[in-house]
Amino acid sequence: MAASEPIRQHAQQVAALPWRRCAGGEIEILLITSRTSRRWLIPKGWPIAGKSAAEAALQEAFEEAGVRGEANVVPFGSYRYEKLLKDGTLLPCQVTVYAMDVRQELDDWPELEERERRWLSLAEAAGMIHEPHLQRLLRETTGEMLRATARPVEAVR
Repeated sequence: MAASEPIRQHAQQVAALPWRRCAGGEIEILLITSRTSRRWLIPKGWPIAGKSAAEAALQEAFEEAGVRGEANVVPFGSYRYEKLLKDGTLLPCQVTVYAMDVRQELDDWPELEERERRWLSLAEAAGMIHEPHLQRLLRETTGEMLRATARPVEAVR
């Protein structure tokens, strides 16, 4: 990097990794589409004043995916990506991910008309993600790892 180039700081975001245990014991992950590119991703957003990072991640999952549940305050993982802003510039983002044990799937939620949602196996979900670092996080995730996070600390009801 040339000395005249500005140092790029990473903006901080939070995300929920919504998961559920199926009748046969398999684990599924809930993906949603982005509003603009329609690419598959997990619910994420900016920190929310007055809420912990885990609470903010749960709020994003409610608004974007229409699910409620519980999450451990210990982050499950993180990834980086570049957010394309309206003016065409790229903003580097560091996303802290909180595993979310889904307890309720709603028929109506704030962004219902703007997004699709789909339950998938871990392998299927990883295959549908375009962000390389999020894809790697999902490929390295096992059902046992997610089940181990099912010690709820934060909840949105």
